[in-house]
Amino acid sequence: MIKKGKYFVAPHNDGSTFKQLFKKLAASGAGRPVGDDGFPSGPWTADLLAAAISEIDGNKAGVELRTVQLWFQDNERGISPENIRWLARVFGCDDPVATADWQVALSVALAVQRQRRRQARERPAPSDGPPVEAIPEALPVEQVQTAGRKRYRLARASEALFSAGSPLNLPATVFAGAVALGFVAFIIGVHNVSYDHEGIAKQIGYLWAPNWTILFMVFLPLFLGLVAETLLYWKREGRALLVEQVGPDRAVKTWTQHIDASSFTFWAVFLICTVFAGVIQWVGVRLGPLLNGQNPYAIDWGSLALVRPEVVSVPVSIAFTAITYLYMSITFYALFVGLILLYTIAYDCGKLADAARVDAGQVLTADGRSLARIVGIGIFRCSMLVILIATAMKLQSLYLSSDTENILVWMMMDISAFMNLPTTGGEYFDVSMPNHFSSLVVLLATCFVFVYGVVRLRLQSTDTVIVAKMVSVIVLLCASYISMGSFVGWVVLLAVASFVATCALFDPEFSLGRERIFRGGHSAS
Repeated sequence: MIKKGKYFVAPHNDGSTFKQLFKKLAASGAGRPVGDDGFPSGPWTADLLAAAISEIDGNKAGVELRTVQLWFQDNERGISPENIRWLARVFGCDDPVATADWQVALSVALAVQRQRRRQARERPAPSDGPPVEAIPEALPVEQVQTAGRKRYRLARASEALFSAGSPLNLPATVFAGAVALGFVAFIIGVHNVSYDHEGIAKQIGYLWAPNWTILFMVFLPLFLGLVAETLLYWKREGRALLVEQVGPDRAVKTWTQHIDASSFTFWAVFLICTVFAGVIQWVGVRLGPLLNGQNPYAIDWGSLALVRPEVVSVPVSIAFTAITYLYMSITFYALFVGLILLYTIAYDCGKLADAARVDAGQVLTADGRSLARIVGIGIFRCSMLVILIATAMKLQSLYLSSDTENILVWMMMDISAFMNLPTTGGEYFDVSMPNHFSSLVVLLATCFVFVYGVVRLRLQSTDTVIVAKMVSVIVLLCASYISMGSFVGWVVLLAVASFVATCALFDPEFSLGRERIFRGGHSAS
């Protein structure tokens, strides 16, 4: 029978266990596309079935290949109600009625398997005569009806932002949002505007602010894309390699269980980013000063209505700043989710690598060490980008407190002073700069994830030279961040650190064309 262009097998209850029923359906190719000859394109394999389940609409968490492989093996393992739901959609050809029928049939078959296993433990099998057939035990109606329901989990939904669909989805969305805000700033007239401050025409346009342009158009999309690439490699290739070395019995937790265990962390970060960094900061820094006319912070595009009401009105400024802070809070939540996922990957990889060492004298195989390097370098590249994000935040904050015309002139003045050329200005106003604190939080969180990744993956004991290079780059970036505005020539240090970070982004090992690390036994040069 053909249903929606796929080979459909009607469900039936013949007393089979889940394993028996599953093997029949997999061998017959139930749910696979039908060719021009009317026959299915072949039986299911573990790889094909895992890919089909992961591509189902609504299945944001996907399914691990190792889990599907266990269904094909002769063991006593069952299947979770959630995976029964996805398996029923595959065998039911994504037809609602057929899916519901197959969900009941699979649930009953699982109950039969559990009952037979329980009876086998309670009494020995008879020495002669035919085996006693167990009576199928149907699941309670309430359990069957609720098997397809899934409680919303913030941790899984956040992880799915990076792993579901194309890795380009999230970076492209963030970039598109930044571009849209830039267009809105142009429309309302705050994209390129200056105001007179003590005789200085100071540029405070939205498009001149690196913490709203370069940050959201370059650094953050690159970071999110690299996190997605590292996560997908770990879930689809790296983790399966280590689990194969360790064995499924010693791999205590699955990847989804690790994500679920971090649920409190995801919720805490979500509340901080949305409530404190989003709503409360907007009320204190933007809404309050715009309403009462008293602004203790440096004037920028968001508070321009206080000094140049002819350019933009207070209501328009309130609306625009509300949109930008909403965008900022959501995107920074995605940034911290990326850091949490990098931490979890390092933790999971370290636990599996430790389990792969049977005794104290045994070390990982060459593939295992290469895998740790790949994960470590992914964390390193992501850490560089986040430190550059923190740098862009502090850079704009420092400029707003300076007495120069625009940010480019301000930086060139420092270079001129470093070269002993005559300069004017260079003073800083006494204003509050909340971006200093928020950028420092981002920097400290990133350094923690990077150091933890190096230590947990034990890279310092197996790849000393690579670790020394990575640590040197991170220290250089942190030094340039800390030294901003502290002494003459800090722009030179920032330029050197940015150049080194750019080179490390393309060539993390600084191999300069020599053979680099290999992935899956194939060298990359």
